Amino acid sequence: MAEIILEKKSRILGIAKFRELGLLGFIIILAVFVQLRNPSFLTMENLNDMIKNTAILSILAVGMMLVIITRGIDLSIGATLALAGMISALTVSSNPHMSPVTTILLGTAVGVACGGVIGFLISKTAILPIIATLGMMNVFRGLTFMVSNGRWVSANQMPASFKAIATGKILGINTLIFIAIVIYVVFFYFINYTRTGRQIYAVGSNPDSAKISGIDNEKILWMVYTIMGALAGLAGVLWVSKFASAQGDTAMGYEMNVIAACVLGGVNIAGGSGKISGIILGSLLLGILNNALPLINVSPFWQQAIQGVIILIAVIINALVKRSVERNNLIRRKI
Repeated sequence: MAEIILEKKSRILGIAKFRELGLLGFIIILAVFVQLRNPSFLTMENLNDMIKNTAILSILAVGMMLVIITRGIDLSIGATLALAGMISALTVSSNPHMSPVTTILLGTAVGVACGGVIGFLISKTAILPIIATLGMMNVFRGLTFMVSNGRWVSANQMPASFKAIATGKILGINTLIFIAIVIYVVFFYFINYTRTGRQIYAVGSNPDSAKISGIDNEKILWMVYTIMGALAGLAGVLWVSKFASAQGDTAMGYEMNVIAACVLGGVNIAGGSGKISGIILGSLLLGILNNALPLINVSPFWQQAIQGVIILIAVIINALVKRSVERNNLIRRKI
């Protein structure tokens, strides 16, 4: 039995490694192609802007990865982001001397509340994640319009200290990038070196076996959706600070980009597998597409279609690599 488990683990790691190498190769080829079309693409200034613009997406991808690993999905993160961002913007516009740290904590707390409600519905009432998050998405979006009375919070209503959250630096690194790095380091340790992190994978791999082995499935599910909500709340503050605008329709449909980043990064949509390094590459690919297509003068009407085609190609390549590795492992297996 132990040999079978080790063999399965080795096979999964091998597939993930080859998938990530394939995605990395695709990113390099794409970057070289864009650089040949526009020499300004690989300049330090443009690369810094691209990474900064991808930071919020990559933060959300961490939470979505945990949710997908447990065989779930969260369609409410765009609405959660908008609600947290709106409440934070309204608060700082009324209290301009509020500390940026307090504002970030406020937005994160709103996200925790939203994620906690969703986690309760999924873990305690056994509602399907897609149904629970779709319903709460509309609730949170409606609450955003209610708290703002349908109005925007514009840049001139926000104090400079709040807008400086996204433009400032910590240890010489842009705040958005620094926060993303910290989150990735924390969650890399969490999912790889803690008991709870291993339990998340166990629940996603086989919920029944996990329950029999003593894992509290309900607690794990509640936790991952709360984490997702917290990261969405944090992203809400960063988003509003970055764009200096809070609107009721902020981040409408943005959850699709986050899910795409996870799928591109090799997170198994059926649950049970996913790596931090993979979602970094997935987020980076989407960031390159968003940055590169305007640089090579692609019409805005074609940009989304081209992004979709490239994402589909990358997913197909990943699937072919996975199939090839599995076939080779089967051939080498001793009978």
